[in-house]
Amino acid sequence: MTSPQAPDETHHVVVLALENVLALDLGIPWQIFGSWPDGPYSLSVCAERPGPVQVHGGPALSVTHGLDRLATADTVIVPGYQDPAAAPGAEVIDALARAAARGTRIASICTGAFALAAAGLLDGRRATTHWLYARELAARYPRVTVVPEDLYIDEGRILTSGGVSSGLDLCLHLVRRDHGPQLANRLARMLVAAPHRTGGQAQFIDLPVRPEPSATPALYDWALRNLHQPLTVDQLAQRAGLSRRTLIRRFHTDTGQPPMRWLLDARLARARELLASGDLTVEAVARRCGLGTPANFRTLFKAHVGVPPRTYRETFNSDTTNGR
Repeated sequence: MTSPQAPDETHHVVVLALENVLALDLGIPWQIFGSWPDGPYSLSVCAERPGPVQVHGGPALSVTHGLDRLATADTVIVPGYQDPAAAPGAEVIDALARAAARGTRIASICTGAFALAAAGLLDGRRATTHWLYARELAARYPRVTVVPEDLYIDEGRILTSGGVSSGLDLCLHLVRRDHGPQLANRLARMLVAAPHRTGGQAQFIDLPVRPEPSATPALYDWALRNLHQPLTVDQLAQRAGLSRRTLIRRFHTDTGQPPMRWLLDARLARARELLASGDLTVEAVARRCGLGTPANFRTLFKAHVGVPPRTYRETFNSDTTNGR
């Protein structure tokens, strides 16, 4: 384990830039930890090998340090990269594993979680990544408990964050953890960022509705037209001309979910659409989506989306955000 730092020591953050690194993911820790004159952190960037590293959608980055730089790190941050299916090289995996074994704090931004998972650092842990890639991460690394709803997850020495801008939430959290809320809040004000965002990635996730392909597409279309009705499994089965057991099996095949959970996601997706695009009251939205009383709707929406309906509307409704 690394020894505790004296108060006057500088905390060394090393950012590991993998091929096709995402520019914003790379820039966030650079801005947070590398832009303070005489601040509590020092920052350096390393790559699998010194030399040019391609930045996704931009020019190559000239990196002077190789993986040996990880040996001097107090914290290692792995930004996301464009193709998480491209596993990091064996040398990268070994270097991350050795850094973790020394007690180095290791964090990922966005798809950087795939590199941590490849090194075995997420086994038996909760972790998150960009919600678009959460299922892929869970499928490739079944020993990882993937939580796509969270902006970031702190597992002590290992931390992960969700998509792109969630890296800002994670890095501010690290500052808050290291030096307290006052310093983190002051830095957030300088960056014109929220010191701590409410909710999580759930409010940004595209909820799948009609599955493609499906052997019964007409059933899903009918259900989506009748979300305001108190639909039941038996009604769906009767509509599809299937037994209850066959219908449940069909839903699992098509959606990976039981029918009532699919209906809940469909109703929440419709509610999000109505909140973002109109000025219906909460009672009217709840009624149109079949989510019961306004109180029940607020409870369900907050539990599954991460923020109350009013907060969601204020965030995503163009009339609200434009002050109308």
